Amino acid sequence: MPVAGSFTAYASRFVDPSLGFAMGWIYWFSWATTFALELVGSGLVIQYWDSNLSVGIFIAVFWVVFTACNFLPVRWFGEFESYFVSIKVVTIVGFIIFAICIDAGAGQHGYLGFDAWVHPGPFVEYIVPGNIGKFVGFWSVLVTAGFSYQGTELVGVGAGETANPAKSVPSAIRWTFWGVFTLFVATIFFIGITVPSDNPNLLTGASDASASPLVVAAKLAGVPVLPHIINAVLLTAVLSAANSNLYSSSRILVALAGEGHAPHFFGRTNRFAIGLLAFLNLSSGGGEVFTWLLNITSIAGFISWCCISICHLVFMRAIRAQGISRDSLVFKAPMQPYLTVYGLFFCVLILLTNGFTVFIRWSTSDFFTAYVSVILFIVLYVGHKALFRTKALIFLVTSLLEIIRLHSFDIPERI
Repeated sequence: MPVAGSFTAYASRFVDPSLGFAMGWIYWFSWATTFALELVGSGLVIQYWDSNLSVGIFIAVFWVVFTACNFLPVRWFGEFESYFVSIKVVTIVGFIIFAICIDAGAGQHGYLGFDAWVHPGPFVEYIVPGNIGKFVGFWSVLVTAGFSYQGTELVGVGAGETANPAKSVPSAIRWTFWGVFTLFVATIFFIGITVPSDNPNLLTGASDASASPLVVAAKLAGVPVLPHIINAVLLTAVLSAANSNLYSSSRILVALAGEGHAPHFFGRTNRFAIGLLAFLNLSSGGGEVFTWLLNITSIAGFISWCCISICHLVFMRAIRAQGISRDSLVFKAPMQPYLTVYGLFFCVLILLTNGFTVFIRWSTSDFFTAYVSVILFIVLYVGHKALFRTKALIFLVTSLLEIIRLHSFDIPERI
């Protein structure tokens, strides 16, 4: 059902208006915070070339640029993204080829093979020693890893503004999945065999992009100019993400207004003050602010994924109860409902345990960083439920059929 706001509207219409309210605002909060995070990231990347430049300069410049871009018709957003994505894809493919050559012996260290997986190994002890410490290290970075994959759901957000969603959205879903599966996983794999996990450049605590694994891999290979090229591409990736963040957050706000969960004037105008959070990075604890924004955004994204999974499970239960075959839908996700249940389980598990390290080594600041998004979501849901006395919705056969037929799904008339 291609509507503005996508799954936030699904939650309100098909599950519970309170869930739609809480999910919509936490998703908007996620992207609003991510926009600030990416603005900070753009400044940090540029500081790789000149550390004397203030991050605030680039926060202000890019905030103005991308806010102006998102006032333009949506086709301009697509134009900008197509160029940004092309640069990223070409660079990732180039890096994969480069990493294969370096691993095979073309770099200054000769043949590498899988030596980094043995010396020092892929897992590093964290907080506690031994194998338990390695597991603690692995589990503690899952939230950061999850942040890198957030945004794949934007295919659904953009469906409401697509000319022919029945044709273009299924294709976009497939391209997104295979693009993430091949390019992301391949990049991580080759970073893992070209950059040892104990490399000191990864642990410098630098405030610029010099600690990026891609830059470190280029430096280890002994190619002087390559780190600068990679850093330039990282800048385009960060700017592309900032552009997408502002696009998605504005569309979610429009959807919230359409569902009655936000003031109606948000449905007619753009909300563009969200990136100002980035200026918090100019304080003395700027590095800590960056970490806060990253963790808060990541957890809010996991909450959104949980809600998307719930909406999908409810939808499948409804069409099954009403005798509608999934084969009649324009797009049918494979291995359902098992993959959705799998995703929901691990998203909930990560949400509940993401701050477990604070109980090993207590930090009040880290505790609230880890769980403030969860607390905010609960407050939004319970507050809306108490105020409006909403009830969980039950699908009606006629309304569901009308929705599916309205959007050109092939449903037999006999149902």
